[in-house]
Amino acid sequence: MMLSLSLIGMCINGEDGEYEGVDGGAPMVETEQEAVYSAIQGFVGTGWNGSDLYPDPCGWTPIQGVSCDVFDGFWYVTDLNIGSFQENSLSCASNAKFTPQFFKLKHLKSLAFFNCFSKPPIAFDSGNWSAFSSSLESLEFRSNLGLTGPIPTTFGHLKKLQSLVLIENGLSGGLPDNIGNLRHLKRLVLSGNRFVGKIGDNYGYLSELLIMDLSRNSLSGRLPLTFGGLTSLLKLDLSQNQLEGNIPSEMRNLKNLTLLDLSNNKFSGGLTKSIQEMSSLQELVLSRNPLGGDLMNIEWQNLQGLMVLDLSSTRLSGEIPESISQMKRLRFLGLGHNNLSGILTPKLVELPNLSSLYVYGNNLKGELKFTQGFYNKMGRRFGAWNNSNLCFPNGLMPMSFGPFGVKACQNIMLSEVSLGDSGFKLGNEDQNIDSHYPISFGSFESNFDRICLIWCLFTTIIIFV
Repeated sequence: MMLSLSLIGMCINGEDGEYEGVDGGAPMVETEQEAVYSAIQGFVGTGWNGSDLYPDPCGWTPIQGVSCDVFDGFWYVTDLNIGSFQENSLSCASNAKFTPQFFKLKHLKSLAFFNCFSKPPIAFDSGNWSAFSSSLESLEFRSNLGLTGPIPTTFGHLKKLQSLVLIENGLSGGLPDNIGNLRHLKRLVLSGNRFVGKIGDNYGYLSELLIMDLSRNSLSGRLPLTFGGLTSLLKLDLSQNQLEGNIPSEMRNLKNLTLLDLSNNKFSGGLTKSIQEMSSLQELVLSRNPLGGDLMNIEWQNLQGLMVLDLSSTRLSGEIPESISQMKRLRFLGLGHNNLSGILTPKLVELPNLSSLYVYGNNLKGELKFTQGFYNKMGRRFGAWNNSNLCFPNGLMPMSFGPFGVKACQNIMLSEVSLGDSGFKLGNEDQNIDSHYPISFGSFESNFDRICLIWCLFTTIIIFV
């Protein structure tokens, strides 16, 4: 009997006091178990009693949001997701914090917090983040407005980090230069914070980076020329900042880039020809920048994969080139609020996937030569209003079904009548008022003289007879 109890005890507690699953699974080191309990309590509150609720956090009583793996025969926590990711996820307390025990989870690979830190504000740089330097691969904080202060410089020590996502938090300050030392980084998303200052040259050395999103901050200065070294990059979003200067010609090296969004900045200097060499582009969004220049210096036909082209409010001038109609995958074309002139090429009808076309607020002129089927297909997604000299054929469709804000062409045939120097004419268009009437009046005078002469002769004869 005693032998049986001893065997059961070994199955439950292990030889050294670690918990071992009833199915003979790996045990969990006691210090690791205490660390995960304490860490989660720091986030969700002391009322959470993990040891009672989850006596086997990596086994038969797993904690929602916690994943584990075996190292050297023992369970260790590798993934920790805190916040309202799912309905039964662990929700954070109002005073959530990082406890010292949290930084003892030495095998942690993935860490994510969603809507966890709201108030009171907690400084992000508090804590020993370097403790994760040899393990952490993914670090994510989303919608934590109470998470304030700058990005900890110790993040630059996370040499295994592949994904750094800090979206819509209360973070501020400049971007640490040593983030550029994370050479294995594949995703860098720092959008929706209050970051200021310039983007360091080191960020152009992240040769394995696939996604860079620094949008919706207050970053300023010029784009580093080193960005030409981001040859693996697929998506680059720097929109809604205060970046300025020319778009570097070195961007031509980004042959794999599918998304380039630089909208809502202060870029100038016109469209760089290097754009036409970015042959993988699917979305090019440069709207609301004082770029200036024109569209004619770009060989748009080279961008056969482009689906979205938004150049609205960029102070463009000149005509719209027909080469745009050769981008057969184009779905959205935004050229509104510019100074574009000339006619709108009817070849745009030939774009099979085009579903939105906006050219409003320009100086386009002439008659729109699109088919009625084109207007039916586009509906209000064709915007050409505020082009005072642009019109659509009056007989093509009822005016009530015409393009919104575009007037019908009026073919008014005026009489060819001229008044003086104004060119107003009557009768033969080669005769004006100065030549026509005297000739007629002269003929009238000659006939009148003849009549008078005949009448005088006739009356004389009568008298003498």
